Amino acid sequence: MDKRIKDLIDFTREKYGLIEYYLHTWNLHRHTTVFNDTVYTLSMEWFPNSMKNWEDQDLNPEGTASIEIDIHSRRASSVIFVGGRSYAGEMMFDLSNKEKIIKWIEQETGLTYEKEFEFWKEEEREIYFKACIDGMAVAPSGSIELKLDQDGKLILFSVIGQFPSPAFIMEETYELSFEPIEELAKEQLKLIEFPVMEEERLVHAFAIEEIYIKNDCFSTLPFEQFVYEKSRLQIDQVIEWDLQIQQPFHRKELTFVEHITPEQAFRCEAHPDLQPIIGEDINQCTSAIQQFFSQEYPNDSGKWLLKSLHREKGYIQATFQIKEQEERVFKRKIRLFIDSETYEVLNYMDNRPFLEIYQDFKESDQIKVAKEEAFEKLKDFIELTPCYVYDFEQGGYVLCGKLDCHYAVKADSGEVLELSDL
Repeated sequence: MDKRIKDLIDFTREKYGLIEYYLHTWNLHRHTTVFNDTVYTLSMEWFPNSMKNWEDQDLNPEGTASIEIDIHSRRASSVIFVGGRSYAGEMMFDLSNKEKIIKWIEQETGLTYEKEFEFWKEEEREIYFKACIDGMAVAPSGSIELKLDQDGKLILFSVIGQFPSPAFIMEETYELSFEPIEELAKEQLKLIEFPVMEEERLVHAFAIEEIYIKNDCFSTLPFEQFVYEKSRLQIDQVIEWDLQIQQPFHRKELTFVEHITPEQAFRCEAHPDLQPIIGEDINQCTSAIQQFFSQEYPNDSGKWLLKSLHREKGYIQATFQIKEQEERVFKRKIRLFIDSETYEVLNYMDNRPFLEIYQDFKESDQIKVAKEEAFEKLKDFIELTPCYVYDFEQGGYVLCGKLDCHYAVKADSGEVLELSDL
């Protein structure tokens, strides 16, 4: 075993009081951040000493300590005791003493309370925090979760997502108000079909499509990109072809498991996903995409829009939407997985089977409400809240207002109701 790995294992054993445990397995992993950094982690499975003859390859025994730490900072990103049972001798807390818990989290993460993370919510023996910038929301966000057993022993601790570094924050004074962006808000009002599962019918309603508005009142950042937290090369190109390939497309199995050596990890080798997608990549991908569509969707030339390309898990992924489709909560999409070296399309995901659930739903009633009327009904419910948003083009967090609304207007009756009731 590499001495550096052994040092990390010994460090973990001592820190978490794993005297009653033995190391079952360990693995190295890596992932990228929105800041284009590569993070290397060591994940360990510690089995209770009483389970040395455990033979089930698919299930860890109760009490297993699953721990993942950053190999450079030695900070934990995940600590989980399987089944909520811990045989560890350390990490006792009292949920009524939140100050002590917060101080421990600050030590564990290097973050400062109310400056980089804040209280979010509390449930039974479980407390949650979320990322912030001086108490202001951020996107994409990060979360911290801590859970205790009935005796106060730590049974879960996780740090997920992004916590902004001060070096990436472009500080401003928030100046947005609703009046200057009212017309922009009106543009975000969409007539959308909502599926009502219990009644097996589609309901037309006017609703606000979320968006981030920059502090200058004019520029915007789309909400959708922060669902994926990946830098994407926007293409927005209609795919057309005149190929006639008779050979059927055959899916190939994908593998998302990387075999990482200690040498790669400790020298911080950059993740391959960070390589930019340049002109030749785009040309090769486009040719492969045209060939794929001519095989799988031969009658769809000119119907699909290539939205973006991005690298993930060793593949170039291409995302598509139907060029013209009705505004619905769930839209038709396709994702292709392209070999990053040969540019061959290996596999794909089409959400058509999911959408077919709604194909026999009864169409909604006649639309009787105009968009202007719906907007006036919703105006007082529209929210514009300050939020620091990561701008992939500028490479930093810029101050925005998140435009959102939790209500909608039914298009057949003009009734205002919460989105959760649709």
